[in-house]
Amino acid sequence: MDSERLGYAERLRNFEHWFQTPLGRALIADQRRCVDSVLADIAPGARLLQMGLSHRLPLTSGLDFTHKVVTTPEWSRHMPDGVAVCDNDELPFSSESMDLVILHHGADFSAYPHQVVREACRVLKGGGQLLHMGFNPVSLWGLRKLLSRSHNGPWGGRFILRSRMEDWLRLLDLGIDRSGSYFLHLPLKNLSPSGGFPFLDRIADQGILPVGAYYCILATKRVGAPVQTRRSWRQGNVIALPGTTAIGASRGCIRDNGGVNGK
Repeated sequence: MDSERLGYAERLRNFEHWFQTPLGRALIADQRRCVDSVLADIAPGARLLQMGLSHRLPLTSGLDFTHKVVTTPEWSRHMPDGVAVCDNDELPFSSESMDLVILHHGADFSAYPHQVVREACRVLKGGGQLLHMGFNPVSLWGLRKLLSRSHNGPWGGRFILRSRMEDWLRLLDLGIDRSGSYFLHLPLKNLSPSGGFPFLDRIADQGILPVGAYYCILATKRVGAPVQTRRSWRQGNVIALPGTTAIGASRGCIRDNGGVNGK
């Protein structure tokens, strides 16, 4: 089944399942270390939003925020508090309501990556910070995706150039504070978690090599720079979900998940 026929919901499930492999566990552990390092000096805030692919893949634990919300595209039983069921390209939150937004491969696994980034910037307060993580096409992982016939796991997502993502953020009036690429492990599914390049680990931890598997961008929204939504967009409604503690669902999450474009 080619990438155009592989449904968006199926891609998400495959990617979440891939994180249970040795390589997937090594990647998420490295990304959590990266988040802790990049956000070590961030000031405490009121609201943190993680726009990801699953509420089962939290990235933060020690950040001092009053409210933490994680988005997930599909409802399931026994969801914990602080989970919002919605599409990342249509968030059920007010503009300028978040102090920190973490975008964890949300643009990589969306049919509308521009809208995902725009929504992240829209809900961010002026002076707030956005932490974006995306797969790096200029890497061995990018080469693996190019040569692979598989669309499971990370290979079913978009690999957007870091320079292009930085341009998108600047166009939305965000200033780039920090940008680097990380994780030099070979893209082999059964590789052990320690199967990277030990002699480059220290350099990789600093994010200065441009060929890591993923990149991390920290940006700050300029004060007085609201993100305008397109006039063609319709206002989404928040739908209560009885019998669950999930925050709500946008119109997008009740669309047919049979394909990437909801067809």
